[in-house]
Amino acid sequence: MKKSITKSVRQTQKLGHRFAKEILALGPGKSAAVLGLQGDLGAGKTTFLQGFARGLGLKDIVNSPTFVIMRRFTIYDLRFKNLYHIDCYRIHSAKEMLNLGFEEIIKNPKNIVAIEWPENIKKILPKSSILITFKHLDSTTRGLTIKKEKYMLQWQYGTAKKINHH
Repeated sequence: MKKSITKSVRQTQKLGHRFAKEILALGPGKSAAVLGLQGDLGAGKTTFLQGFARGLGLKDIVNSPTFVIMRRFTIYDLRFKNLYHIDCYRIHSAKEMLNLGFEEIIKNPKNIVAIEWPENIKKILPKSSILITFKHLDSTTRGLTIKKEKYMLQWQYGTAKKINHH
């Protein structure tokens, strides 16, 4: 588990940027890299993803897809092909996501899937998902906790490696 505190929008974006670089360095696994972003409205999930997208080399504007549910961005990297940004705030059952092709998306190891409000579809989240929890500490300060179920992603600025989590 990795805990971080950010004191501004810029720091939250920078943390997302660094985390994207670590995901790129690890490369694809057997299925998509899935990030579950949990936290209250305004806790920094989309801000983190804006930096994350920049870290993947995307120039697109990343906003929360609350009303369209899902957006796909092309990643111009040999290891990964797509970033899917999914907002499950308005999703009431896992079946709704399955009807949108979620299973195929998470099977593809060339995809990175970032899911806001993952608790709304926890029945179908892969066990290997990286969960990132965002907390308001005050008006500008956010606490982030990053953990991965199957493997612990031992993450610090500039280093990442998979270690077995017993």
